[in-house]
Amino acid sequence: MQSIQGNPRRMAVVWTLALAVACGVVRAQSAAPAQQPLPPASSQPESRISPQQARELFADVGTILQFASDDTKFRIRHSVKSRLITRAEVQKYLVAKMNNDKDARKMEREEIVLKKFGLIDPDFHLRPFLVKLLDEQIAAYYDSKTKTVNLLDWIGPDQQKPVLAHELTHALQDQDVNLDKWESPDSDNISRTFKQDQRHVATDEDDTAREAVIEGQAMAVFVDYSLKPFGRSLRDSPQLLDMLIEQMTGENSSRDPVLARAPLLLQESLLFPYKYGLKFEGDLVADAKDPSAPFAGVLARPPASSFEIMNPREYERHVKVPVLAMPDIHPIVDPDYNPYDIGVMGELDVKILSELFGGPEAVKEFMPAWDGGIYYAAQRKDAPDKNSTSSVALFYLSQWTSNDVAVDFSKMYAHELGQQYSQVTHDTRDEADPSEQVYQTSQGPVLIVTKGKDVFVSESFPLDIARKLGFYMIGAQQQSAGQIASGVRPPNPMLPQSGLTGSLVRFMAGCGVMKAAMIHESSQVY
Repeated sequence: MQSIQGNPRRMAVVWTLALAVACGVVRAQSAAPAQQPLPPASSQPESRISPQQARELFADVGTILQFASDDTKFRIRHSVKSRLITRAEVQKYLVAKMNNDKDARKMEREEIVLKKFGLIDPDFHLRPFLVKLLDEQIAAYYDSKTKTVNLLDWIGPDQQKPVLAHELTHALQDQDVNLDKWESPDSDNISRTFKQDQRHVATDEDDTAREAVIEGQAMAVFVDYSLKPFGRSLRDSPQLLDMLIEQMTGENSSRDPVLARAPLLLQESLLFPYKYGLKFEGDLVADAKDPSAPFAGVLARPPASSFEIMNPREYERHVKVPVLAMPDIHPIVDPDYNPYDIGVMGELDVKILSELFGGPEAVKEFMPAWDGGIYYAAQRKDAPDKNSTSSVALFYLSQWTSNDVAVDFSKMYAHELGQQYSQVTHDTRDEADPSEQVYQTSQGPVLIVTKGKDVFVSESFPLDIARKLGFYMIGAQQQSAGQIASGVRPPNPMLPQSGLTGSLVRFMAGCGVMKAAMIHESSQVY
């Protein structure tokens, strides 16, 4: 066995070959034919794999598939097809996915909500930015419809092999559970009734966590294949895990000029399945007595939230995810508004919002204290511009582990209103009691109510409607807590699990790993 701790430059070379050159890794469903081409990713001529190199690469598919099987304990049920594709084919696939993918559709609808929350700037255009980013980053993908690994014809054979290990892991996952059926069915339709709210969330909101599982397992095999020449793996070198994740979130993110211009929301959503998915898988691998438990065992009992992904030991201990109750608010809202979006503000969302609004210190305070969150957005029926944030009103209820943290969060949120709206004034005359903060803005009133561990925020709803919504939302939590304490489960509880950023996370994970998730040439693991 060769030593890797005693040879840091040699180790850096291994990571360079195994990780840096893997520009992107994709697992995706087949997409419909493209409607229009994308512009070329680069004006520089690209080299192509020769026919002989292609034959040699495909000759290794069986060996690498066996490695992935041995590493994960997934059984090989049949061989896996593989083929080389051109950049033009990748571009065709990407445009089709942007046009037809359910998460792409939901993501584009939610863009207004993200802007309303202040998570992206009002003048930021999400779709063209993503097209440009993904066109540069996508490098390979496993097609779960055709059961084929698609490799790019402009990346060298040796550099393709770690990518193959990643993609063939997806093929083995697919053979174990059928990935198309394992993920939730299409649920991108707008919920218009209380029952639809429940059904919509119950069938859709766990997909973000499942995406992190799928990518985290494949990343673990990617790392193990890279360590294979040294006879090492994540099981016997768990210290590598934190180092690799640190590289994902460190200087690598700034090396891509497109990603460097991306909002924090995009950067965090892009890395979530790979950074936290790998950490989740690595911790399970380190703890497992049965080597199949972190792989087939997790597919059999998948986590249901970003909370479990970001806290893998809580998943192992079967800790219940914080769940907030959702009353039927349609009689209050529907006369003047059309339902637009509903979901949770999960732990990932709280991390992004806290860092954006309050910086790293806010993340340290609020992430450990998060105890659930839910939001609802509606669009005014008489809005003249349905593409503007001014057409949308929303409310957000968050719950915290202490009264003090709830107060701190409400202060941070109020302080940030000046970044979201113009003409913000604190209207103390309209505050009904000390629990309220009322602000007037260019898009209507903002009401912030802090009661105990609950913080209710309403943006752009008239104050009379906002107060009714706050009364029902906070009251529902108190009623739910009382029923749980008495041993009675509340009827029809909402079970949202993945968060506001879920469709964005899932769409990007379905398109490819980015360079920010990989080690670059100057990086040293030791």
